[in-house]
Amino acid sequence: MSGQEATQEFTGHAGHQAQDRTYNVLFLDSGNSARSVMAEAVLNELGGGRFRAYSAGSNPTGKVSPFTIELMRTNGLPTDALRSKSWDEFGRPDAPEMDFVITLCDRAAGEACPVWPGHPVTAFWGFEDPACAQGSDEEKWDKFRHVYEQIAARVRLLINLPLPRLDHLARESEVRELATPSHERS
Repeated sequence: MSGQEATQEFTGHAGHQAQDRTYNVLFLDSGNSARSVMAEAVLNELGGGRFRAYSAGSNPTGKVSPFTIELMRTNGLPTDALRSKSWDEFGRPDAPEMDFVITLCDRAAGEACPVWPGHPVTAFWGFEDPACAQGSDEEKWDKFRHVYEQIAARVRLLINLPLPRLDHLARESEVRELATPSHERS
């Protein structure tokens, strides 16, 4: 390995210092109308410029759930850039190179994903789909709020990982470990 390659391995991308770089994170679910959009909005807001989040779906609905939009607004998160889109957008040669690809639903986790350029860390964080909630609007709101709180808690854990000090395998291990709720970790 040349000196330049060793530097790229340590920093992740040529020309970026590990502590100064921005990590690109793609959140996936099937419809890209609720969970992945929530995760995108939360990480972009809380990531402090260290993270740039995106979301996509294996079979996008084409619109973000109105419950998701209202919940993001209620929590003071920007919604203007949120849209439902296919994960195919992120498999193109001109797409941003991802550092992390995190799947949030069982259905998308079982599907054949595109090949992600750059060998990102991959993980599965399962969350119930609030878009499938049945009942009254209040019951649906409760489900959306509950899933939002779970996602926000997991994103906060991600933000606090010492990523610049971890190699690729350690990052993958740490991000996958976040799938286990903290009360279940030893």
